[in-house]
Amino acid sequence: MSYILGVVLLACTTALTCALPGVFVVLRKHSMIVDGISHAVLPGIIIGFAIVGDLDSPVLILGAAVTGLLVVLGNEWLTETGLLAGDAPQGLIFPSLFAVGILMVSMDFQHVHLDTHVALVGDMNLAAVIPLTVGGVNIGPEYLYVMLGLLLLNAGFIAVFSRALKITTFARQFAEILGIRTRLLNTAFMFLVSVTVVAAFNAVGAILVISLLVVPAATAQLISTRLSVMFALTAAIAIIGALAGFWIAYVLDTGTSAAMAVFYGVLFVAVAVAERTATRLRRNRHQDVKSEETSATLVRSASVR
Repeated sequence: MSYILGVVLLACTTALTCALPGVFVVLRKHSMIVDGISHAVLPGIIIGFAIVGDLDSPVLILGAAVTGLLVVLGNEWLTETGLLAGDAPQGLIFPSLFAVGILMVSMDFQHVHLDTHVALVGDMNLAAVIPLTVGGVNIGPEYLYVMLGLLLLNAGFIAVFSRALKITTFARQFAEILGIRTRLLNTAFMFLVSVTVVAAFNAVGAILVISLLVVPAATAQLISTRLSVMFALTAAIAIIGALAGFWIAYVLDTGTSAAMAVFYGVLFVAVAVAERTATRLRRNRHQDVKSEETSATLVRSASVR
């Protein structure tokens, strides 16, 4: 497999892996919590890398994901205590953890050589450098198969718990009446999101991963709120954005993940403007029809008289 094809496949796989759980993240209005997770996993990644020495190690991914889960659990605990309201708990927890991570990178923590820029925005091209060879044949980047494995895990989790996730998303109290353990399911789902954030760290960094998780699903929601359609649109937008981002990065000689994030943002704005315009046209057309009906009624009344 050629290097360029490997980067393209890695971009598409990473985008799709992040986008699938992003549908429920957007529907549950947990986007800012995911933003907190994406920042908070940084110290966990650095400590894990210092121990195992491999950014693709399953041990590192799971260990760093636990750090991200601390944001979720800490946010729930602080909210339940009533000490802080709104999104204040997130503003307390994740900047502190993120700052610790930045200090670790800056201080070359235990000889962990991670570039600050790469840690923040990732490097898709660098992530695709190490090939996986089977029988002397290069079958693509090693990292591609890490993300493929996680893509299957995310798709499998959503497929198995689809019904429970839908009920807890739209009717949490009803779900509790049905006996669904909502807190356990939410914790498991957010842990999966944490694992996804950590696994995507090589390619998109700790900052831009939020774009891959949230923007495709948010764009799809503008078009349709039907869950099956929303999943299909989210997957399509994720892949289109990955291909467009790679092409933009190739032409401009810039970072692929940053180009993907910019494309997703531009696409969201375009869809939002188109949706608002279409809504306004429908409203005007409806008003015109009502005006015509009213005029016709008045004419008929005048004729009767």
